[in-house]
This record gives sequence, structure tokens and C-alpha cells, in this order.
Amino acid sequence: MKYQAVVALALVVTISVTAVNGDDNLIPPRREVYDNGKIFDITHRYQPDMPAFETNDGIGQFLWLPKSMKNGSIANNSEMKLPTHTGTHVDAPGHVFDHYFDAGFDVDSLDLHVLNGPALLVDVPRDSNITAEVMKSLNIPRGVKRVLFRTLNTDRRLMFQKEFDSSYVGFTVDGAKWLVENTDIKLVGKHSR
Repeated sequence: MKYQAVVALALVVTISVTAVNGDDNLIPPRREVYDNGKIFDITHRYQPDMPAFETNDGIGQFLWLPKSMKNGSIANNSEMKLPTHTGTHVDAPGHVFDHYFDAGFDVDSLDLHVLNGPALLVDVPRDSNITAEVMKSLNIPRGVKRVLFRTLNTDRRLMFQKEFDSSYVGFTVDGAKWLVENTDIKLVGKHSR
């Protein structure tokens, strides 16, 4: 349960005239790119059959409606439960360093200015993890703060498989060390679309 979070979501809903009139054909807007062109949402949509760490069963049911207007409640109140290391997510400093975990360095301790902003998308050779040699070959210019690495994971569509696949491409120790010592990168992500 250490890596799971139970979140009760209280939803505030603006009811449109169409909804008040009982139109059953309501379709919520889903935007991947916002109108002003400044924000690209690359978040994967959570679905029961998306992979979860160390399981072949996917995340399963993660959203419930324990309080429902259909069952006499005054509002619809949903609950969500899923491992925090699922889908598009940010790893907290305490994810791999126990002393940070004990000190309370959770995702809310991360700098939003680092997490938001322009990012460089780079293609990684498809036959390799991200090693120091690969990092050198990518020629990422100084000053770049955020990088998304497109790897074999994208080609294999790992985020669209129910089973967790531990053979994913990632950073090697020497690759991570090279990045820290030779670039200005503050945010690393793996592109998986």
C-alpha cells in the first residue's frame, strides 16, 4: 500500500442548459492541444487495461462512484485508487531515495517551473538503453532544461499493453551521470506515444 494512494474526488460540475433539458447525447470535450497552442497534454488516458508496475493484469478498476445521484445522494462523488507509478506520472525524490521519502520529499516538493515549459524531443537509437555514449551522440545543446527521449518503448507501444514489460529502455548509471555532469537538463521524460 506504500505506493498506492486513495483519493476521494469531490466534483464541482457546471450544469449546462443542454444537461438541464435532459439531452442524453452529452459528450465531454477532450483536448490534447489547447487553443492557445502553449500547452501540449501528453498524458496517457487512464484505462483499466493499461500496464501497472510488476503485474500482468493492468491497473484494473480504479474509479468508483460510491455516492450517486441515481441512488439518492445529493451529488455524484467518485473515488479513485491506483498505484502512483502508473501511466503518465512524475517520480518524487523519495521514489528511489529512502532518506528523501522519510523526510517528506513528495511530488508537491518539486518545482513547477521545472515541470512546465518547452521540452526538446530527441530520438534515441533503437538498439540501446540511454548510456553515456548515447547521451554524447545526441548532441543536446547547453541551455536545454527539459528533454523527452523517444526510445524503442514508443515503437513497442508499451503503454498500450495490459502486461507490464520489464524490458523497457531506460537510463544506465553512466548515462545518468553523464547527463548530470555535462548538460543543463533538469527534467527527463520518456516519450511513449
